[in-house]
Amino acid sequence: MPEAASSLVPAKPALVTVDDDPSVSRAVARDLRRRYGETFRVVRAESGQQALDALKEMALRGNDVAVLLADFRMPGMNGLEFLEQAMDLYPAARRVLLTAYADTDAAITAINVVDLDHYLLKPWDPPEEKLYPVVDAMIDAWRAAPRKEVCETRVIGHRWSARSHEVRDFLARNQVPYRWYPVDQPEAARLLQAAGVDDSHLPVVISPAGECLVAPDEMQLAERVGLATVPVTDFYDLIVIGGGPAGLGASVYGASEGLRTVLVERTATGGQAGQSSRIENYLGFPDGVSGAQLTDRARRQAVRLGAEVLTAREVVALEANGPARTVRFADGSAIHAHAVVLATGVSYRELDAPGLADLAGRGVFYGSALTEAAGCAGADVYIVGGANSAGQAAVYFSRHARSVTMLVRGPGLQASMSQYLIEQIEGIPEITVRTCTEVVEATGGEHLEKLTLRDRNTGETETVDAGYLFVFIGATPRTDWLGELVERDAGGFVLAGPDLVVEGRRPAGWTEDRDPLHLETSLPGVFVAGDARADSVKRVASAVGDGAMAVSLVHRYLERP
Repeated sequence: MPEAASSLVPAKPALVTVDDDPSVSRAVARDLRRRYGETFRVVRAESGQQALDALKEMALRGNDVAVLLADFRMPGMNGLEFLEQAMDLYPAARRVLLTAYADTDAAITAINVVDLDHYLLKPWDPPEEKLYPVVDAMIDAWRAAPRKEVCETRVIGHRWSARSHEVRDFLARNQVPYRWYPVDQPEAARLLQAAGVDDSHLPVVISPAGECLVAPDEMQLAERVGLATVPVTDFYDLIVIGGGPAGLGASVYGASEGLRTVLVERTATGGQAGQSSRIENYLGFPDGVSGAQLTDRARRQAVRLGAEVLTAREVVALEANGPARTVRFADGSAIHAHAVVLATGVSYRELDAPGLADLAGRGVFYGSALTEAAGCAGADVYIVGGANSAGQAAVYFSRHARSVTMLVRGPGLQASMSQYLIEQIEGIPEITVRTCTEVVEATGGEHLEKLTLRDRNTGETETVDAGYLFVFIGATPRTDWLGELVERDAGGFVLAGPDLVVEGRRPAGWTEDRDPLHLETSLPGVFVAGDARADSVKRVASAVGDGAMAVSLVHRYLERP
């Protein structure tokens, strides 16, 4: 994986080579470093997924990639599949496929499939005749091609600061490239001196335009890094509240069907799914897709079709004003629409044990917090939860940490986790699953150092060393702000459609001469989609389906006499 920044000089552009055969991988990297090491950084990976993880981290840091060289025959993800996904991260990088003679037909086909630039037969000895001329041509083409310069945001803060983590997480989840400078590095001191800020006012963010933001809130961050926060108009056909899979689905279908659509998101599009390191059971992605990749594609698709996306806007109230529906923001402003889709999703519940609240953001995290992956190298990581999100995080962190221990309250994983994920976990020696176990205390100074665990069967406790704790428990709907305006069940989930009609009686205050439509709430013209809906299926595909269905019902509502 790419190393952290160690100077103010921008990192060299990279040549990335991927081959599952360690000897071939080392040989390619050796030959590339011998000729190009002075001007390029050579990044070597032994699987497509490992290379994609490296590319994602480099993209977030604002590093450039000139050439991708991938072996065709690799288990799990072959070279074509890797290059296809890598194109999303580095579309300007030149693409070379390493093939055996028997695979030349596949390589020729790939020229059209992934816009392949060249295929190179193995072995390439001598490199002066067979390898270097190809790479030279690729580098020349990369340098000559027009490409947008990466504008880099820089973040200076304490490693174990909760607010510094929140800033980095906000930027990463919104796909904003940034470079991280821990305050104890000389580069951080020089940046702070240049900005005229001392280290008692961290975190500090320096925008691509050179503007210094001291301990900024999310609205300030969003505005300075180019995210839209102000609506273009004050009246829309459809307001979608929440940018997870359900909200993105509703925005794509709403915009594509001609509705003036605005998506309002509190933090970053993607929701919990956007934080997933790997989703392998979503239709159309046989080799899996990261939550960030899926989210980014969906967001770009919604914008391309005409949807507006507002980030860092917190919705605090919903009102009915005659035929219009009004959405109010925390700053007092408001927007209006004919219809609203509630796609606010759910959040992980907090663990109630001594010490955890004090260490939140300092070793204790809710959700996957992928920005912390590099810091987990050599550490003992604990994960609380037994559903798919916890399993995906365990697999991801096992590539970085010394050990990963899953703590599950129940007797096993079968009740809440997909079988494909259970089988993956069983095959990774770094992961241990401890069933019938819960966290009863966390201790540490500057950051988390120890956890006390209790066996729920015997009551016995044990204290273990722990560098990181990631919590994935329960689902609390983000619906408190709705108050009494729409009916909810005892858990706070929004009731809709048939659930609102009890013994033939429509909900109190219902003003329409019809029953509520399938995803319609107790307030006509307001629909609910995804995890916030009572009795919904907590899967990405079903959330996207809810979003699409909600738009078709919005059309029916708007077309009423």
